This record gives sequence, C-alpha cells and structure tokens, in this order.
Amino acid sequence: METLRPLAGLPLLLFVGIAALEGLWLMRRQRGYDWKGYGASLGDALGRAALGVVVQGGLVGVLLFAIWEFRLTTIAMDRWWHWGLLFIGQEFCYYWMHRADHRVRWFWLNHSVHHSSEQYNLSAAYRLGWTGKLTGAAIFFGPLVWIGFPVPLVVAALALNLLYQFWLHTELIPRLPRPIEFIFNTPAHHRVHHASNPEYLDCNYGGVLILFDRLFGTLRVERAGEPPRYGLVDPVGSYNPLRIVAHAWVGMFRDLRRARSWRKRLWVVFGPPGYRPSRR
Repeated sequence: METLRPLAGLPLLLFVGIAALEGLWLMRRQRGYDWKGYGASLGDALGRAALGVVVQGGLVGVLLFAIWEFRLTTIAMDRWWHWGLLFIGQEFCYYWMHRADHRVRWFWLNHSVHHSSEQYNLSAAYRLGWTGKLTGAAIFFGPLVWIGFPVPLVVAALALNLLYQFWLHTELIPRLPRPIEFIFNTPAHHRVHHASNPEYLDCNYGGVLILFDRLFGTLRVERAGEPPRYGLVDPVGSYNPLRIVAHAWVGMFRDLRRARSWRKRLWVVFGPPGYRPSRR
C-alpha cells in the first residue's frame, strides 16, 4: 500500500542491515537462522519498491483525497489534543483494518505475504507483499479524513505505526514489564499474532497499542507449553518471492472456478480466508 513507502529507500536499507545483524547474532548463539527466508523477504521488498516506481499512487490515495472533498470540517492541527486524537483515531482504524486483513479474504490476499515466513525474525517485518495498492485495506482510514484530518497526516500516522512495528518481529526480546505489556503492542504480543497454532489464530491486531484488543476481546497471550508455530496454516513451501506474493491470489481464482453461484463467488472474495466452496 502507498502508506508503506516509508519502508523504502534508506530506512529499508537500515532495516535489512539490522535484520542481518540479528541473523549473525542468532548464528553466533547457535540458534540457527533461515537465510533463505531472509533473501525471500529482501526479494519481496525490492520487488515492491520496483513496482512502486512503475505504479504511482493507488486506489487508496485516490479514495482518501475524494473523501477529503466531502469532509465535515478541517482540523487545523494547531492544538496538542488534535495530535492525540489523530494518534488514537489511527490506532482504532488500524485495529479494524488489521482485523479485516485476517478475516476478509480480499484483504488477506496481500497480508498473507507478511505471515508467510516460517521463522520469526526482523526480516519478516518488511515482507509485506506487492498488491496492497490493489486490495486497498488502508481505506479503513477514510473516516479520519472525513471528519477533517488532512490526508498527508493520516498517511504519516499510519507510516509511523508501521515503523514502530519493526522491532516487534523478533524472539530476542522477552516479555516486558507488565505495565508496558498492558498498554503497548510488544514482541510478546506480536509473536502470538504471527503464530499459526489454532489457539492463536486471529488475535492481537493492535499497532502501537494493544488496548483495542483488550476492549474488543481479541487479546491472547502465549500459553505455557504451547510455543508459537510461525507461518501460514497452509505453508507456501517456497522461498521464491513471486510465488509467495501470488500464492493467495492463485488460491482465490482456483476457488472462484469451483464456485457454482454468484453468492458463493462473492463469499470466496469477501468471506473469511478459510472458506472453500463446494461443487454443489
């Protein structure tokens, strides 16, 4: 998605370098590191950057600026609490966007790429897929624009949210003190979010904060004796970035061919990712 542009260029090079240092540290500690997975994440990031040069803008950018034309008011952002409202508002919208990424197949098509890594490390943070501009999940931030927050600031707030989440993608940071774990999204919370164990699916959707997960009942913590198993429920089984990016789309079109009614076809696209149509 266009909001991921801050992860391109110099910040991306920095993150790639930090992820490599994490890998070297893990190898030195004899814990093993999936360098092929590291390469797949790098290939995904480079492909996304190249595609961004060719395909400027995106569906979300057009829609957000269209919403801006019909805004209720214009928030001047000249009071400290304007910025506080923007932060809380984008956290609220991010929660529902991220929840839809997991519960609506159309949005999962791109987001599944982020969950495809079978080892949890910093390189997974920038494995984000190439079709975010098409699936357009960031339209969930439209209400912020409609009530008067300027589009560039809404996009910047989301970008900072995503930048914050880079450090969450590691097993090197243990559970943090309880007050921090209560308020913020942390590596411990996000490890559970990335797990494919049945008891850990579809939880911990927060960005910077974990409070909306507490409020809406989607918070889960790691259980004793149930370590997270990373990757997709149905693994891609490849380190090829093209296959990683395309696998969910291929699966959707296969299911569309199987569907025998328009209702089932719509459910294939906009229903939960696990839905498979019968041939009847």
